[in-house]
Amino acid sequence: MIDLYTYPTPNGRKPAIMLEEVDLPYTLSIVDINQGEQFQPEFVALNPNRKIPALKDHETGITVFESGAILIYLAQKTEQLLPIDTNGFTQVMQWLMFQMANVGPIFGQLGHFINSAPDSIPYAVRRYEEESMRLLTVLDQHLQEANFLAGDYSIADIATYPWIAAYDYLELDLDDYPFVNRWFRRVQDRPAVQRGMAISK
Repeated sequence: MIDLYTYPTPNGRKPAIMLEEVDLPYTLSIVDINQGEQFQPEFVALNPNRKIPALKDHETGITVFESGAILIYLAQKTEQLLPIDTNGFTQVMQWLMFQMANVGPIFGQLGHFINSAPDSIPYAVRRYEEESMRLLTVLDQHLQEANFLAGDYSIADIATYPWIAAYDYLELDLDDYPFVNRWFRRVQDRPAVQRGMAISK
């Protein structure tokens, strides 16, 4: 059995989608980050960085934190959604790292300065908005000739989708990126994605 400790944020939804895709049984524990539950000793023992998500696999005794690491762990455990050949593996990993190093941090900062900053800082909003649009353009150009980020559906798509799904919250218009929009609708239609996205507090 797997225990997933998470919250309905883009990063928090990634492992839920993955667990649904690979059809592994799991228990879901919501860690309410708005109430500071990520700072409780029980959770810190799972993730010293005090951020969701975290996963504990009772079958192997392994605990994993960081959403990207969790996706890789589950893919290797089940031998699904991550190719083992060097080229396929590299294609998935580079787009996974693109999400982890670019899409997540930049979109996250944009969301913060639009919705959570105590004071309006136009420069910060403009900076992260422009970089978010640049990243969407990179994705749009790539997806013009690809159905999924790394050829076949993979953990790269699972990692990226929840962030793109926040486009409304981020005040971004997917209609400006037709190939991202096409990819988004294709991933959105997957039943496992719908179940994973539906986690709630």
